[in-house]
Amino acid sequence: MNSLGVLMEALASQSINTIKTNLIWLLRTTWIVGTLPILIASLPSPCLNSFHSLLLSFAKRGKIMPSSSHRFTVPQSFFLHFYLLALIWTTTLLMGTWYFAYKVTPLSTESLSYLAAANHLTGGSLVFSLYKSRFSSVDDRFNVWKAVFLLLLMEIHVLRRLYETFQVFNYSPSARMHIVGYLTGIYFYTAAPLSLCTFCVLEAFNFAADQVAEFKVEGQEMVPITDFDLWGYMKPLTRLGWCQWTGAVIFAWGWFHQLRCHAILGSLRERGDRTGEYVIPHGDWFEVVSSPHYLSEMILYAGLLVASGGTDFTIWLLLGFVVANLVFAAAETHRWYLRKFENYPRNRRAILPFVY
Repeated sequence: MNSLGVLMEALASQSINTIKTNLIWLLRTTWIVGTLPILIASLPSPCLNSFHSLLLSFAKRGKIMPSSSHRFTVPQSFFLHFYLLALIWTTTLLMGTWYFAYKVTPLSTESLSYLAAANHLTGGSLVFSLYKSRFSSVDDRFNVWKAVFLLLLMEIHVLRRLYETFQVFNYSPSARMHIVGYLTGIYFYTAAPLSLCTFCVLEAFNFAADQVAEFKVEGQEMVPITDFDLWGYMKPLTRLGWCQWTGAVIFAWGWFHQLRCHAILGSLRERGDRTGEYVIPHGDWFEVVSSPHYLSEMILYAGLLVASGGTDFTIWLLLGFVVANLVFAAAETHRWYLRKFENYPRNRRAILPFVY
């Protein structure tokens, strides 16, 4: 690489590192800012009752929101917006990161040799040289593929949630949620997938943009690639470590239980439409907690943390926000069930079996 290339690499690397640092701190700050009020409101202090009620008014939705409290609210069916956004955004991140991982950060020496040959045939692209030099170590390349794996799990999650919004849940026209809760959901499904890939997301999208620009200039002279190397995209995922696959198992455990619990809730809505009344849910984890769909959500995000290796503080903070938010909401849901049904099973906890 000539001196101009070295200078370009140094400037680009410095700029990306600065933006990446700012992005990471922005995400961490917002997770902390979102979690702390919930923790404070949950403290058993009489002087915090007003703050607890205020925060609870933001979190209420559906059956636990009084029918008279429609000021600053939106239909609960707007949950659809969360999952449409999540699917589009997560898919974009996944495709960009996966393409970058395949092209720039292969895990095998055979792939490295192939890329070197392809780079030579296409004229020794400076773009490839710049990005490969930033991810030259085995650990760096592994972390890029780990980000791909995490985004793939997130994609599986949001795909199911979108499906359930259309096919499982039948939101009542009168069901509402507070506008603050709605905006929080929009932010969450923007920031959560991004928090899973901060290690390489900027490089991935810069690389994609550079590839487009380079193709426009040299596209007619580049070697045409018409075959899609599916195994080349999938094989590195099979080389990930025990942490990733243990996390995937935990994720799948939570994922399947949430699927079952949502199916139970969806069937109650159908029955409720006929009878005009809510009924006590039974089956699966509903036998031990009032909000097993929240418990399973916590478990699948814990699976993402384990799959990440537990070394990224941003993902710890993401999980902390998920747990604080869902425990807070589950406690109010549990109180609602106890007020609504005199025969509600007393052995059920709010969200943590036998504990809380």
